[in-house]
Amino acid sequence: MNASVTGELLASIFIIVGALMSVISAIGIIRLPDVYTRSHAGTKSATLAVLLTLTGCFIYFWLADAYISIRLILGIVFVFLTAPVAGHLITRAAYRSKVPLTEESVEDELKEVLNKENYNEPVEHTDANK
Repeated sequence: MNASVTGELLASIFIIVGALMSVISAIGIIRLPDVYTRSHAGTKSATLAVLLTLTGCFIYFWLADAYISIRLILGIVFVFLTAPVAGHLITRAAYRSKVPLTEESVEDELKEVLNKENYNEPVEHTDANK
């Protein structure tokens, strides 16, 4: 078994695991009860699936064609940085829009933080208020 076959095997394993993670992510989005848990399934596992697939493609093109794709590297970095942030912001917007948690939720740790933040805001005085 030479290096090219080993590299192609490694790349195919990455791509297959990425495809399986994508299926798991889709099942999680369908089966989970509320927007918060669905967002978790959609961002964490889908991000991992895309990263594994792009990494497998990068390894394949690197070893099979001796071609280092800057586009794949930029895609990996872009997905790695933006997908978790987007998932967090969507979940935060849902929480601030008062989308209810599922009945199975045990604890809401953010409720105390946001309520304290709303009651302790300093009042700004302008010239019109004097």
